[in-house]
Amino acid sequence: MITPLVFVLAAVAGGIGAGLRYLIDAGVAALVGARFPWGIVVVNVTGSFALGLATASIPDAAFVVGAGLLGGYTTFSTAMLDALDLWGRGERPASLAHLAGTFVASAIAALAGIWVGTAI
Repeated sequence: MITPLVFVLAAVAGGIGAGLRYLIDAGVAALVGARFPWGIVVVNVTGSFALGLATASIPDAAFVVGAGLLGGYTTFSTAMLDALDLWGRGERPASLAHLAGTFVASAIAALAGIWVGTAI
């Protein structure tokens, strides 16, 4: 059961996660350019790893960390918009690579996080 305190903690953590997403996305874009959405790829892959790790190693905090912090941090909706933007600019191979690559890399990262989390 989610108490009012846990709900508030998850909401605050979600705001922190959204801020971290912006900073990392902007930082990666500044480093490598914004032609391809590498920042969102980094965010989703690292967020997937962290969710697997948190779920396996700290199940009591999984709601605040998972739904809150990492829910605000990761953004598959932005990844889909980025893929549509690439498609609309005629960069269809990059669009498909972004869709498939983000999904596969995030799934592998989540499994790796679970593996590390259970090993801890």
